[in-house]
Amino acid sequence: MSEERQSQQTQAGDEFEREPVPRSALLGFKSFVGMYAGEHCAGTELTLGPLFVAAGVSAFDLVVGLLLGNALAVLSWMFMCAPIATRARLTLYYQLEKICGRKLVTLYNLANGVMFCFLAGAMVTVSATALGVWFKFQMPELSDRYPNSLGWVVAVAIVGGLIAIVAAYGYKTVSKFANIAAPWMVLVFLAFGLVGLRQFIDVSGMEINSAGDLWTLVSQKIWTGGAPKEGQVKFTFWHVTFFAWFCNMAMHIGMSDLSVFRFARKSWYAVASASGMYVGHFMAWMSAASLYAYQLHLDPNDTAVLPGPLAYRAAGIAGLICVIIAGWTTANPTIYRAGLAFQALAPNSSRFKVTLITGAIATIAGMFPAIAMKLLDFVALYGLILMPMGAVIFVDFWLIRKFGMESSYAEKSGRVFNWAAGLAWGVTLVTAFLLVKYGDIQIYFVSLPGWFVAAILYIVLSKFYQKKIRPAAA
Repeated sequence: MSEERQSQQTQAGDEFEREPVPRSALLGFKSFVGMYAGEHCAGTELTLGPLFVAAGVSAFDLVVGLLLGNALAVLSWMFMCAPIATRARLTLYYQLEKICGRKLVTLYNLANGVMFCFLAGAMVTVSATALGVWFKFQMPELSDRYPNSLGWVVAVAIVGGLIAIVAAYGYKTVSKFANIAAPWMVLVFLAFGLVGLRQFIDVSGMEINSAGDLWTLVSQKIWTGGAPKEGQVKFTFWHVTFFAWFCNMAMHIGMSDLSVFRFARKSWYAVASASGMYVGHFMAWMSAASLYAYQLHLDPNDTAVLPGPLAYRAAGIAGLICVIIAGWTTANPTIYRAGLAFQALAPNSSRFKVTLITGAIATIAGMFPAIAMKLLDFVALYGLILMPMGAVIFVDFWLIRKFGMESSYAEKSGRVFNWAAGLAWGVTLVTAFLLVKYGDIQIYFVSLPGWFVAAILYIVLSKFYQKKIRPAAA
């Protein structure tokens, strides 16, 4: 393809859905720092942070668990996802199509798109809670599953519609929006944490003269290690570590961010994910938790996890604006990913229109607060569902030729359904379900062994499958 054609595609907003990203469209390190900081220092942090408090986690388990878990997440982006992305430069969906075949990838894209829509819906929910403070309509409680007021439905519809429009303009627009919003949001989240600490210092009468005094305060007032709230799982160090590592499992080990890092000039740009992990999934989670803990201190019966009121109590109008934009910057790349998944089902369709429809689905999901109020469980679930195909991609790219087999076998053989990949995916999910249902293993801990199960199954099944059909494919 000529440089002129590449330039024309880039200017026209071409996302290179079915071809490698050309050199002319590659992006620098700063684009990824802004996107990850904007996506992960975002609205859902104001939900996840409070849910840690509701889960009765202790200060030591939270702080040390987040340090370790987030480091493992960054390493997963750097050494599992980005090296493949910068070599193949293909979307997740097109790469899977080459491996799995058109029909199997259609099933995966449906699952992937739907799960991302639900996740984006939770982010729209977060932004809408800020409008609830301004317009004073009834908002959901921690135990609510369905919309409970007309005002809530209208607010979610407005916020979701605006987010979908930005996402529809493509990755460069998403990245630009995040770069503008991220620095300001980081400062507001830091302010949330400082305000939360100040509130507890005032009500406790403690003097903070050292790090030891500060640790005593947070251990006794914020993350006390007490009993979880009704309906919540008790969190330990291992819960925190594995949640921090795997809450974005679909993106790194599950390989969804192949679609993002295919634009990176170098694979080491994946270290930019640390801007999201340690600003968003560390500082922001703890800041939001301090606000929720203070809410419970004021009224132990007020268990509602509503980012808008929490932020308004801490930072006034600036807090509300932060909630709106924070939900926006997280939902943007999520709807973008979901739009790519659905667009892959109909390659000749307009990605812009498909992304708008995807945003509409996410908006409808955001009207149901059950997803946001059970976000810890939902995030673990969607990562688990998409993880096996990440193992399939890893094995197919790096290992399968070492075992004397073909990579991208569906493309080379003309098959539309790679049964080795399909069975590896299905059997892994069934195994995980049985372990959770009957093995008394919580969902947070089945994804790690599940990855190895999927990888081994794909190798073994491919050995049988490829050998069996090779004459027919020749």
